[in-house]
Amino acid sequence: MDWYPWGDEAFQKAKNEDKPIFLSIGYSTCHWCHVMAEESFEDKEIAEILNKNYIAIKVDREERPDIDQTYMAVCQFFTGKGGWPLSVFLTPEKKPFFAGTYFPKTNRWGMTGLVEILNQIILIWKNNREEIQKSAGIITEAIHKAFHFQPAIGRQLDETTLVFAFEQLVNQFDYHWGGFLPAPKFPTPHQLTFLLRWFKRSKNPLALKMVKKTLNQMSKGGIFDQIGFGFHRYSVDENWLVPHFEKMLYDQALLSIAYLETFQLTQDINFKNISEEIFLYVFRELTSPEGGFYSAEDADSEGKEGRFYLWTFDEIIRILGKEIGELFCSFYNITPQGNFESGLNLPHKTIATQTWAEQKKMSSQEFEEILEQSRKTLFAVREKRIHPFKDKKILTSWNGLMIAAYAKGYQVLGDSKYLVAAQKATQFIFEKLISCNRRILRYYHEKPGDYPGFLDDYAFLVWGLIELYEATFEIDYLEKAIIINETMIDLFGDEAGEGFFYTEKDNETLLLRNKEVYDGAIPSGNSVAAMNILRLSRMTGNTDLEKMGERIFYAFSSQIVKHPIGSTYFLQALDFALGPFQRIVIVSEEKDETTMEIIKLLQKKFLPNKVVLLQTRDWEEKQIQKVSSFITSGIAFEPKPLVYICDQFSCKKPITDIKELERVINEC
Repeated sequence: MDWYPWGDEAFQKAKNEDKPIFLSIGYSTCHWCHVMAEESFEDKEIAEILNKNYIAIKVDREERPDIDQTYMAVCQFFTGKGGWPLSVFLTPEKKPFFAGTYFPKTNRWGMTGLVEILNQIILIWKNNREEIQKSAGIITEAIHKAFHFQPAIGRQLDETTLVFAFEQLVNQFDYHWGGFLPAPKFPTPHQLTFLLRWFKRSKNPLALKMVKKTLNQMSKGGIFDQIGFGFHRYSVDENWLVPHFEKMLYDQALLSIAYLETFQLTQDINFKNISEEIFLYVFRELTSPEGGFYSAEDADSEGKEGRFYLWTFDEIIRILGKEIGELFCSFYNITPQGNFESGLNLPHKTIATQTWAEQKKMSSQEFEEILEQSRKTLFAVREKRIHPFKDKKILTSWNGLMIAAYAKGYQVLGDSKYLVAAQKATQFIFEKLISCNRRILRYYHEKPGDYPGFLDDYAFLVWGLIELYEATFEIDYLEKAIIINETMIDLFGDEAGEGFFYTEKDNETLLLRNKEVYDGAIPSGNSVAAMNILRLSRMTGNTDLEKMGERIFYAFSSQIVKHPIGSTYFLQALDFALGPFQRIVIVSEEKDETTMEIIKLLQKKFLPNKVVLLQTRDWEEKQIQKVSSFITSGIAFEPKPLVYICDQFSCKKPITDIKELERVINEC
């Protein structure tokens, strides 16, 4: 196959040779992308047809999400659905006239084969060009109309929007298995973190119940790797048993945050344990020697999806011995018949360890030690298998999420290795992926990529930097967050103040310059940018940022009020804006033991709408006066640390007693 990268050379060649373009968009850990590649793109007959009659272009959706977003909209227009591999036919002017996802090589399963599609399209291209040009024009116009941004007219978002979103989630909740809607089930962590905030605001116990049920069921199921940890992409069934086996960095980041916040709220040790196991997986498998985080692990190994993760009953008995093996298999629902297919099993839990131990008349500690030693033994055996392919691209946006997760992990759990991981990744990004003019590059793979960053690269990195500041109170992280946020506003902001475009103002123009507020597998750039802007406005006292946040809510309100469940991270920013919020300033001579005790107290509590600033006498930390109007050079230092809490638009008298501070924040 003569593949071309997306670029002027390919389109000019298509014009010169009067050929249509076949565009294939996928990503390296996509199972069906592999299937289509092996079945069709490595096939001699297909290669001959494409090389002779088409200009074939291959795009990695993670490197060029702008291209993927644009032509995925085309596929959804044609078929009513999308997915990868994405297959699109274009004119040399980049206008689409036909699209689909996976095509088998030949007709089967009621699907038209790629051979027939390629032959039919080239026949029409040569003999009825007008039909193709007409179709391309209609599609292009329809996409423009469907995705042309229409700002809101006279509508402000308020608490009723949050109520509506909660009601939608209640209506879609699976009370037996947790999660939302029927299978396939996706984790969608930002729906859960929205529910935590709604519980905090409304005190409705159902909101917390939905979160706990979902997180517990997910952690018991096959979607969670019970042997090596980390979450797979999604579950193909309603009970979280059989996953699509790829593991994505962004899922680990966002789910660890959901488990951490639920632990903050409930102090249930299970949620703490799962967040630690996710972090362990990322340390082990997705962290580069330089400190950046890799993108994903494939679903396939040895040519079969999930093979790396599956076990037979006899295999486990042979490895662990009959007595321990049968105990392990019984607890993890592993049978000779198999719970997956063809005698293969996915370890999963259906009962709590304490309950199981009581049934076996064992102590919980003894039983958990047996399970953990068995897990380690099986993990060591599994490590000798052929591993799934690892996508070693280091994406700025997804690294921003993982930096935020590790920084939050340090705040909540106090383990310094999480802070070190966040700091090393941040250093890597600033050394390798940010230029001297503050512009971000999209990815690194052995060397920096050629593509400029997109909105989510900037917004997600700012998120990580804010979390790092609140983890360390090193002013450098807050200054970097402010600078990157300013650059984002300049490059992506709508001059009319109507939110942010996905691409830079001087980027390549595709069919349209889109604005996205839909929170899908990951939150949208606009949603995270809105939250960042509000947090920075509260930390710095910059009223221009406060006003910008208001305009973002107004800009997208017409979309949000129609379908709030589709933008649950955006609604978390709205929850933050509506308040009550807490601006907490700690004034102390130094980071002494008492000051650290205050910080830990604030960090262990679930206070999602707080910002925290620290002022000490140290010269470096006095620099915070340059970025925050709430800290002045004349601030008074006392023998004991002072904690100033401003709730909404009034401030309480400074607190010096730890117990009094705990009482006050418990009321927040």
